[in-house]
Amino acid sequence: MTQHAHAHPSALRRFLEGQSSAGLVLMAAAALALIIANSPLAPAYEALLHSYLGPLSIGHWINDGLMAIFFLLVGLEIKREALDGQLATWPRRALPGIAAAGGMAVPALIYLLFNSGPTAQGWAIPAATDIAFALGVISLLGKRVPASLRVFLAALAIIDDLGAVIIIAFFYTAGLSLPDLAGAAIVVAALVGLNRLGVQKLLPYLLLGLVLWVLVLRSGIHATLAGVILAFTIPLQLTPAKPDTAVDSPLHRLEHALLLPVGFLIVPIFGLANAGVPFLGLPAEALAAPVTLGVGVGLLFGKVIGVFGFSMLAIRLGLTDMPAYAGRRQMVGVALLCGIGFTMSLFITLLAFPGDPLLQAEAKIGILGGSLISGLLGYALLRTAPQDWPGTPSR
Repeated sequence: MTQHAHAHPSALRRFLEGQSSAGLVLMAAAALALIIANSPLAPAYEALLHSYLGPLSIGHWINDGLMAIFFLLVGLEIKREALDGQLATWPRRALPGIAAAGGMAVPALIYLLFNSGPTAQGWAIPAATDIAFALGVISLLGKRVPASLRVFLAALAIIDDLGAVIIIAFFYTAGLSLPDLAGAAIVVAALVGLNRLGVQKLLPYLLLGLVLWVLVLRSGIHATLAGVILAFTIPLQLTPAKPDTAVDSPLHRLEHALLLPVGFLIVPIFGLANAGVPFLGLPAEALAAPVTLGVGVGLLFGKVIGVFGFSMLAIRLGLTDMPAYAGRRQMVGVALLCGIGFTMSLFITLLAFPGDPLLQAEAKIGILGGSLISGLLGYALLRTAPQDWPGTPSR
């Protein structure tokens, strides 16, 4: 890549300041879902989600359809950062990659300490980080957090998202339809062909992507993965004679077009449809059920142990360096923010416990509790941490 390519900040880095707004909208949607689920409107709310619009219920349109667009944006982010951003070189990938690995493994192990048998299927729920919420909280702190930590958290969250995609593909897929998989493979080959031929118009990719979504939906693989597959085929290239044209590549155009609708419409709709927990109808023991504790403790303590512990071990072994101007206290704060697992954790809950409202409710209680405490503690720790880097605001 040329030096000019890196002079243009990525969509994620430009959007960091707006993440707090998107996070507030998502928080409002989740709060509204909780209010509705514990009000006289609850039956109508459930009936609406289970009513059919064409071949799918509204709930399925949200979780399989709209969230495929969310995963499309995630895939675009992963591809661009890997080729032309903060993950473009192995040294840049080392620390966030090691931290993300620890941040997925340790929470999963903690969950399994509380759960065995059928409920062990939810092991991946606390392994995920909500990139919008985590970056939203850190953006509220402004210049109290060094830029290197913002980049570290963004890169870690993107690798974490990639890990979640891989987990969904390999561990939450069953009953495969070989004819539909074969059709999906043909569509993917056509998408790769468009990329190799240098097709720059987005419409052919999007039309084939729609066909791919239908085939993947019917194949038994979760339909949202079609969004990630499509993203990886969207061209991101630099023209040697005109390096600045990278910002006008199809990938950048699509990413920019999706940022606002995903952050302010799709993800809040998902939160509104899935964050509602009917506390009034739950048995008291649900608050201390193995699933609730496994998810909550996994998010709150597992992320800190995994992200901070693996990072410090890698730095101590000389495999990578501490982010510039960051201390251990700030690293703990960022590790706590990684315990905000809201959107992706809710999504995996639906895959882990399909058709079991009680287990889903227990997991959601753990997600809401663990994410809330992690976010508040992370914010407090980062806000009060020592500041001694250029541009630090005066006290």
